[in-house]
Amino acid sequence: MAQILTWRDRFTAFLDRRAARKAGRARIVASFATPPEPVSVGLVAKGRQLVAGEFLFSGLRITNPLLSIWDIVTDNSDVIADLHGCEWLDDLAALGDESARARAQMWVFDWIRRYGAGTGPGWTPDITARRLRVWIGHSDFLLRGQSKAATDQFMQSLGRQALFLSRRWHATAPGLPRIAAVATAITASVMLNNGSSASVDRAVAALVVAGQGHIDDQGTLKTRNPQELLAVLTHLVTAAQALHATGRSVPAEVSGLITRIVPVLRGLRHVDGGLARFHGGGRGAEGRLDAALAAAGVKTPATQPTAMGFARLTAGRTSVIVDAAAPPVGPASRDAHASTLALEVTSGRRPLFVNCGSGARFGEDWRRASRATPSHSTLGLEGVSSSHLGQTDDELLSDVPRLVRAELVTDSTGRRLDLSHNGYQPSHGLTHARILHLSGDGRSLTGEDLLTTLDATDEARFDHVFDQTLRAGVRFAIRFHLHPDVTCATTQDKEAVTLWLKSGEIWIFRHDGAAQLSVSPSVYLENGQLKPRPTQQVVLSGSALAYATRVRWSLAKADNTPLAVRDLARADPLDIADQT
Repeated sequence: MAQILTWRDRFTAFLDRRAARKAGRARIVASFATPPEPVSVGLVAKGRQLVAGEFLFSGLRITNPLLSIWDIVTDNSDVIADLHGCEWLDDLAALGDESARARAQMWVFDWIRRYGAGTGPGWTPDITARRLRVWIGHSDFLLRGQSKAATDQFMQSLGRQALFLSRRWHATAPGLPRIAAVATAITASVMLNNGSSASVDRAVAALVVAGQGHIDDQGTLKTRNPQELLAVLTHLVTAAQALHATGRSVPAEVSGLITRIVPVLRGLRHVDGGLARFHGGGRGAEGRLDAALAAAGVKTPATQPTAMGFARLTAGRTSVIVDAAAPPVGPASRDAHASTLALEVTSGRRPLFVNCGSGARFGEDWRRASRATPSHSTLGLEGVSSSHLGQTDDELLSDVPRLVRAELVTDSTGRRLDLSHNGYQPSHGLTHARILHLSGDGRSLTGEDLLTTLDATDEARFDHVFDQTLRAGVRFAIRFHLHPDVTCATTQDKEAVTLWLKSGEIWIFRHDGAAQLSVSPSVYLENGQLKPRPTQQVVLSGSALAYATRVRWSLAKADNTPLAVRDLARADPLDIADQT
């Protein structure tokens, strides 16, 4: 959607255009100081789509095999950033065949011809940083078979873009955009032999300030978005590697930030190597988290009971990650979700219970729906989220739980999490408590969800709501969203659900009969997909009729499921999306 520009936005755009025109005319001879390597990996299936002329950028879908990517007409700023950020190059490089290389070379050199002189919408510091990262990383893919004249043209364009970024990174927004722009400016300048020592030193000092302003002493950030934290680590590590490779020193402050972030990300890692999907973040590209952790060179494990407010249980081949803190507030909550006490469960390489994820790429309706409590694997009251989405344009979270408790207990039978939040106390007088116990072998997860009043004030508030329902009670639903690869079927007695994973594992979900068991449709939302993927959810629903309501449930591997299974390679999710 088109954005309304303020006078400050227009002035910033004017300065960007002026700096772009100057950089676009600069006489620059650039060469790589060290051989570049890709820092990101794309999707093969999406590369096939691009070669076939099927474009999907921030919800805009166009199919035209004869259309150049630069002939897509739009005023949507997100689509423009996706086009000119050139991260689609990751997908073409992942495909890697001659048709993909030809398409990548045609589009990149066409960009240079059309916009390389400093014109067009791609000359903003944040978009330029995205473009530089992928152009440099995939330069070998782009330059293979090219003439010397074409190679010189490409290198000159890299140098001009790096010059522009070195002069305009300070115009990016604080936080991740600033860290990404400054880190890329450092990497490009030192790798291309294109920046003065003074400009690199200024950028390094700015990276320290930006990083310390965004990451706290515990290695966490206010948005509580795991994928954003991974992005910060990736930018810091990439800049540090470039400085080290070119004989420059890495500031102790940058190394300190990396050291603090690594154990937090290890605490947010499922056993399949993916990130927990919370507060607008996805699982991340296959292998990206482990690659970043390895590149960081920090061996510190996840030793704290919680990491950035998330609690983690692991045993055997199973991991459970729970949102065990209040969601962000203020500007940091712009993409945050009402997901308090929501859980995700992964077995081996297969996600089992998930949250729906962020619907931002599928339009505003999906974005709002994905942020509500029913889109998460937790208990919710009918028509109410544990945190409220503001009605203003910024849609910040409001009325978040004021008190969230999480305690980890380890005993001879496994590990237990005792959790609670008071998000429903102001409206209904009810506190939600959740007890989770993972057995020592990881084959059994037992749970207990409670809705309870804590004092006379809570009881009076509950009585008022109870009377308004004509004594029908407060309706609730405990949801367990399934990953699309999970197949499920309810037993004939309606007391259990059998869950089949593609690895061959079989899990059985049971409950104590205090709620009604059902299986209903759900969706799995993930960036890069053509549309939301249909899936299912297991739901335990009922009514709170007294001051305390308790529902017990369990998830256990079937007895005939072996301790270890030979798992096949996971299919590209876009291949699956194409079939739906």
